[in-house]
Amino acid sequence: MMAVRGTRAGRRRAILTAAAAAIAVALLGGLASDIGPWYYGLAKPWFQPPDWLFGPAWTVIFALTALSGVWAWEAGPPLRPWARILSLFAINGILNVLWSALFFTLHRPDWALGEVVPLWLSVLGLIAVIAPYSRRAAALLVPYLVWVAFAAVLNLAVVQLNAPFG
Repeated sequence: MMAVRGTRAGRRRAILTAAAAAIAVALLGGLASDIGPWYYGLAKPWFQPPDWLFGPAWTVIFALTALSGVWAWEAGPPLRPWARILSLFAINGILNVLWSALFFTLHRPDWALGEVVPLWLSVLGLIAVIAPYSRRAAALLVPYLVWVAFAAVLNLAVVQLNAPFG
């Protein structure tokens, strides 16, 4: 049974669902991110942040994304647009994990570079679809959009410095 929006139970359920989804994507992405000899052997661009920064950055991004989902839910778009929003969140989560798998597990930064475009577009799509219902929920996704754009630039630099792959 679906919790009713505007109730305590509805808010609690939205928070738990958003948190569980964010944690699942973070865990799957983390499991796909084998930071080992192959990764450390790659030439990296001068502007790459230190490795320790990626965990906190992604933690903030996942927390903001979960909060965005809760605020979008509370804004109360009708069920049909809400199903579209949920689908976009799911697609984004899949693309997020896929990028990690391509780059770190399969050791194919070149393939990850091609995949980062749909990942970035999925964040932009979420912002565009959520904004009419909740500008603040959409605004919470802007750091994610910027981070994926920066990751794309890093990814491109890694490909340029290390190609060919496979």
